[in-house]
Amino acid sequence: MSRSARLGAFILATLGILALGIFIIGGKKYLFSSTYALNTQFANVAGLETGADVLVGGVHSGTVKSIELPHNAGGKVTVSLQLNKATHDIIKQDSVASIQTEGLLGNQYVAVSFGSAGQPEVKDGDTIASVPPLEMAAILDKANGLLASGQEAMKNITQVSEHLNSVSAKIDSGNGTVGALVNDKALYENINQTAVTARSTVASAQGGVQDFQDNMEALKHNFLLRGYFKNRGYEDSSELGRDEIESVPQASPVKEFSFQAKDLFDKQDSAKLKGQKALNAAGEYLAGNDFGVAVIQVSTGMTGNSENNLTLSQGRALVVYDYIVQHYGFDDTKLKTVALGKQPSGETSKGDWGIVKVLVYPIGTPIPAAKNADKTTSAKQSN
Repeated sequence: MSRSARLGAFILATLGILALGIFIIGGKKYLFSSTYALNTQFANVAGLETGADVLVGGVHSGTVKSIELPHNAGGKVTVSLQLNKATHDIIKQDSVASIQTEGLLGNQYVAVSFGSAGQPEVKDGDTIASVPPLEMAAILDKANGLLASGQEAMKNITQVSEHLNSVSAKIDSGNGTVGALVNDKALYENINQTAVTARSTVASAQGGVQDFQDNMEALKHNFLLRGYFKNRGYEDSSELGRDEIESVPQASPVKEFSFQAKDLFDKQDSAKLKGQKALNAAGEYLAGNDFGVAVIQVSTGMTGNSENNLTLSQGRALVVYDYIVQHYGFDDTKLKTVALGKQPSGETSKGDWGIVKVLVYPIGTPIPAAKNADKTTSAKQSN
């Protein structure tokens, strides 16, 4: 082989190796780092493609290795993830995968949440839970519905404006009682004199109303409920115990989340959330798994008045309920609360603040009766 031929072959081989290296780097195949595999399942992958990014804590940590259709119509799509070995310490058995979009109309990627401390580590080939993806078609349908409602409202406003113009024209011409009042000065003076007498009576009534408002303001600043009212904005205590049941179900829970009240609320006697992100693990589990009923069980510390502690535990249960329902989509009729007041004997809490638990029960578990059912029945019978 001539020197020129050998040189040409060397150049071609070099270019081939360079092209192969660019292909491997562009494909993000992690050939030069240690990896492991995880699986997750979705009813609909919303356009996710093989090779899409996998983000853990917002950091690119892997790729979508494969996407497989189910073997039957009732199955789910299986997505295989190839993850960097460095994520093995933060992804646990209770981690949740979700399909996200870069911007409004960007590419899809898979986000994996951190696991909880104390949960077992995942193994190569394990399957983790998932959250259904948000589909743009559903959002656009809702937007179209809102637009149609707005157009109907504008038509109603236009009709009301036309009626007001008609009434104004009749008043200007002196038609009707109001027209006579505007155009007849003597009639106006007689009515004005009557109004002066009425105002003195109204002033007395306003004094009573002011006293009532002062009492309501004092209630909102009560030492037990001040954090609760400030956080939720409720004007009376009727919301307390709204979704409360008599007791937790007799069955054994399939999943339990336990939180120290000191890590969730800003004060020992308050229901104002400060560490609500700790509740995300429970919300993601409820949104991504089928269950029969879930119960938020709340207890306070051992100090203080028993009645006040019961009210505080009801307020905390309601605040936790509202946070989970507002941030995660699932059938909230299956989410209930149980307020224990002072924590049961045998349980201890950090700083004597109390404990919050989210207990998840299997499908088919009977839901206990509402705690205020007897009161509601008695009220109806008395009427």
